[in-house]
Amino acid sequence: MKKTVVIDVVGLSSSLIGAHTPFLSAYAKKHHHSSIKPMLPAVTTAVQSTYVTGQWPSEHGIVGNGWYDSTDAEIKFWKQSNKLVHGEKVWERAKQLHPGFTCSKMFWWYNMYSSADFSVTPRPQYLSDGRKMPDCYSHPASLRDDLQKELGQFPLFQFWGPGANIRSTQWIADASILTDKWHDPSLTLIYLPHLDYCLQKYGHNYTQIAPELEAIDKVCQQLVEYYEKRDCEIILLSEYGITDVDHPIHLNRLFREHGLLAIREERGLELLDAGASKAFVVADHQIAHVYVNDPSCYKQVRELVEKVPGVELVLDREGKRKHNLHHERSGDLVLVADAKSWFTYYYWQDDAKAPDFARTVEIHRKPGYDPVEMFLNPADPLVKMKVIGKVLKKKLGFRYLMNVIPLDATLIRGSHGRIAADTKDHPVLISTQPVKEGVVATDVHDIILRHLGLL
Repeated sequence: MKKTVVIDVVGLSSSLIGAHTPFLSAYAKKHHHSSIKPMLPAVTTAVQSTYVTGQWPSEHGIVGNGWYDSTDAEIKFWKQSNKLVHGEKVWERAKQLHPGFTCSKMFWWYNMYSSADFSVTPRPQYLSDGRKMPDCYSHPASLRDDLQKELGQFPLFQFWGPGANIRSTQWIADASILTDKWHDPSLTLIYLPHLDYCLQKYGHNYTQIAPELEAIDKVCQQLVEYYEKRDCEIILLSEYGITDVDHPIHLNRLFREHGLLAIREERGLELLDAGASKAFVVADHQIAHVYVNDPSCYKQVRELVEKVPGVELVLDREGKRKHNLHHERSGDLVLVADAKSWFTYYYWQDDAKAPDFARTVEIHRKPGYDPVEMFLNPADPLVKMKVIGKVLKKKLGFRYLMNVIPLDATLIRGSHGRIAADTKDHPVLISTQPVKEGVVATDVHDIILRHLGLL
């Protein structure tokens, strides 16, 4: 068996490997460099699940970063239990093939309660007084304490939100190296999220993203050079490419105008009631799952979405089957945006009635993905002072509401989820071993096993 590491550089595509990534450029030229044909949906949790199972979303069940649970009548995003991913995982297969095999899963999604030997994932503490404290979850539990003793507290507020920066990615890289030194796993899976942030904020505006590309390039160099000294096989890959967008689509607002959405008013603010709605949309980047609770409205809903500017594909039962999305968690219809568009979760018609969580970083309560969480409200000249004041309240133990996120979807300049037309925007695979032409996402499972010497 050959020790192997898989480094997932989120958002990396061939179009970004160049002058601002000198290490990656040189490394790709020296090794086997291919693209991976994108899959639907090209979003983190679905792609990672396909990579580790060798199955499509129709089989493993991860149809997006979130979906509607019809039993609970709730929209659920960013859940963490590995039991949600159906099918045998690559590390489980490797253990069958080699009894001494061990795996370290460093921040890949669906990390909790997996059968990996060592794992770490973001997991804030939610205190009873309303505060959210940075933390992470690990298996074994002592691994978290050992890592934070060496590296300091996991920088949760630099992992996502307006403060997201290279610091969290660097922490993950350092934690991966320490875990390797302490436990020497046969396979290490490392998730480096940094490019995801700046590319969604700025698109391919190199004035803004050049320093971020240089920063991730240095982290990749650190990891590759460390694992080369450990005589590892190295797979460097990404999940999707991110392309420029300038057109947000507010489908839930459209459904509301046509009497399909159920809204509850609480304390003067509006909440989407998915279970009581005739139909609603779960937005996820450039993919939208449309759930129709009232079958008599199906034709009306389909006719509505087919006329929306920016909607490129409307996948019905046969369309979902064609794209390997025919799973019970998928919407009755699955929509794919065109190259310049993406879907918001917004459902209110008056910003004054937006729910309190809309202006906060709240990835679990929002009924859809919200990339605008990466911005402080640019329309508020005092927003930074407000942040400082709220942080002081937090440190003093007072309740606070960090309501500093704008409600302006036009701020977003990059997105993903659809299958990009240009291969230079496809995810990449750089390997120490030869790889065939025309790699698809389901191939990655066996590519990992071959690097381990188990196929």
